[in-house]
Amino acid sequence: MKKILPLAFLIALASLEACKTDRSSKTVDLASPAAAKAQLDVLRDSVDVRWTQMIASDDAKISATRQVLRELANQPGVDRAQLQQLTRANDRLKNVRYNQQTMANSAQIDAYDAAQDSLLHVLYPIAQPTSGQSSELVRNLTEGIQSSDSEVVGYRLRYDQAAKQFNNYLQVHQEQFSKLGGKYSKLQPLPLFELQQ
Repeated sequence: MKKILPLAFLIALASLEACKTDRSSKTVDLASPAAAKAQLDVLRDSVDVRWTQMIASDDAKISATRQVLRELANQPGVDRAQLQQLTRANDRLKNVRYNQQTMANSAQIDAYDAAQDSLLHVLYPIAQPTSGQSSELVRNLTEGIQSSDSEVVGYRLRYDQAAKQFNNYLQVHQEQFSKLGGKYSKLQPLPLFELQQ
C-alpha cells in the first residue's frame, strides 16, 4: 500500500503536466470570427448585467414608493384623493419606462424621468412633513427612495461604459461578424443615455 500511493501521485502529476502541455500547444486565433463572437458575447453579458442592476434599483424605488403611499393612507388627516392619484401615477411608471431599444428616443427617457420626478416632488413633503410627524418606517423608506434616486446617474454612466465597449468592439470587428452571418451580421450599436453629438 505504501508503494502504491507514491506511484499514484507520480502518475497524477504526469497526467496533469500532459494536460498543461496539450492545452498550451493549442493557440487561439484572436482575429478569428469565433474569437470575436466569444468576446462580443462577454461584452454583451456585461451590458446586460449593468442594465439589470439599474432596472432592479428603479423597480425597488417604485416598490418603496408604493409602500410609503400605503403607509401614508393609514395616517389620519391625509388627503386620500391625492394619495390615490399618486398611487396611480406610481403604478403607471413601469409601463412608460424606456427599454434598451426605446431608449434610442431620448424624449422617452426624459418623459419617464419627468413623470417620476414630479411624483417624488409631491410625495417627499407628505412623507417627511416639516412637523416631523411621519412614522419611522415612512421616514426610512423615503430616505431609501432618495438614496436610490441619487444613484440613477451612476447606473446610467456604468451602463453607457459597457455599451460603448460593446459598440466599439462591434465596429472594429464588423468584418468577422459579417462572416459569422445570422444574427451577428445584423447587430447594431446599442443606444446610450449619453446624448450623441
